[in-house]
Amino acid sequence: MNTPQTTAPGRTPRRLGPFEVPAIGLGCMNVSHAYGVPPTPEAAEHLLRSALEEGVTHFDTAALYGFGANEELVGRVLGPHRDRIVLASKCGMTGVDGRRVIDGRPETIRRTVDEALTRLRTDVIDLYYLHRLDRKVPVEESVGAMAELVSAGKVRALGLSEVSATTLRRAHAVHPIAALQNEYSLWSRNPEEGTLAAARELGVALVAFSPLARGVLTDAPPDPDTLPASDIRRGMPRFDARHYPANLARQSELARLAEQAGITLPQLALTWVLSRGPHVIAIPGTRFPAHLRENLSTLDTDVPGEVLDTAGRILNATTVHGARYNEATLTEIDTERCGRAG
Repeated sequence: MNTPQTTAPGRTPRRLGPFEVPAIGLGCMNVSHAYGVPPTPEAAEHLLRSALEEGVTHFDTAALYGFGANEELVGRVLGPHRDRIVLASKCGMTGVDGRRVIDGRPETIRRTVDEALTRLRTDVIDLYYLHRLDRKVPVEESVGAMAELVSAGKVRALGLSEVSATTLRRAHAVHPIAALQNEYSLWSRNPEEGTLAAARELGVALVAFSPLARGVLTDAPPDPDTLPASDIRRGMPRFDARHYPANLARQSELARLAEQAGITLPQLALTWVLSRGPHVIAIPGTRFPAHLRENLSTLDTDVPGEVLDTAGRILNATTVHGARYNEATLTEIDTERCGRAG
C-alpha cells in the first residue's frame, strides 16, 4: 500500500455504518476486564466523562467485559448523554458461572440484547457485534437473529468481530454488516490477509482494536513479570520470556523513530493504523485521561509517509515474535492467520 507523503488522520469523520464518527473512539474494556485489577468505579467514571469532554463520540463495550459490569458502567455514566454518542456493544460471548462462553445461538442473542439494553439504560444499541463466531452455529443463523433485532428496533446496525473475509461475506449476504472489529496494529497484521480489502469492497468499516499492541507501542510498555495473574497478556506468547525481549527491541526502534520525527510512539502507531485506509477506525483503550488525550491528539498529528513506511518495516508479521494468542484460543478465532504471528 502506498503511504501518502504526509499523513494526519484529521478531524474529518469516518463512516461507521449509518453513522459518522471521529477516526479514534474509545474501547472501554480496559476499565472492567482482562488487564488485571480494574480501576475504582470513580476512576472509571472519570475516564468516560473525560472522553466525552474531549470529543469522543464512539464508545465500544460488550456483554463479556466484566461479565456485564462494563455495560452497566457505560450506561450509568453515558446514559444521560445518549444522544451525543454512537454506542457499540457485542453479543455471542458472555460470562456464565464465572467462565467465558462463546454462544451464538439465536435464543441466546435475543436474551443478551435485552440484558444489554437494561444495563446500558437505552432503548436501542447503535452498533451490535457478534463478538465471536460460534463454530457450532452457522454465521447465517446468528446474523439472522441479529437482523431480527434491527427489525424490532432494538439495534440500528450490525457488526462482526474477529472473523475472516469469508465469514464477513457470508454474513453480509444475510444482512448488511456495518463494521468488522478485528485486532490490527503494527504487530498484528491479520486484516491484511483479506479482511481489510473485503471490508473496503463491501463498504464495511474496519474497527481496529488493540491498535497500540496491548500497551507495547507506548512509552511505558508492560513488564510481564509484574502483571497480575489475571492479566490476559500473561497467557499470550508475545509476552513470554521466549519472545518478549525481541519484541521490546522492536518497540525501542520504533520509539527512536518517533522521537526523531518529533512525535510520541502512540501517535506513530495510531497514525500508521489509520493510514491503512479511510474505512479504518481505531478504538484504543486506556485507564488514564492523560493517555486518552495523547491518543486523541493523533488526529492532528502530521507524520511523514516515509516515517510510517519505516515503522511498517521495523515491526510487522515477519519481525514480530510469537503468536498473538495461545493455540487453544486461536482455534476459537475465525480470522486469517498471518505469517508466524498466528
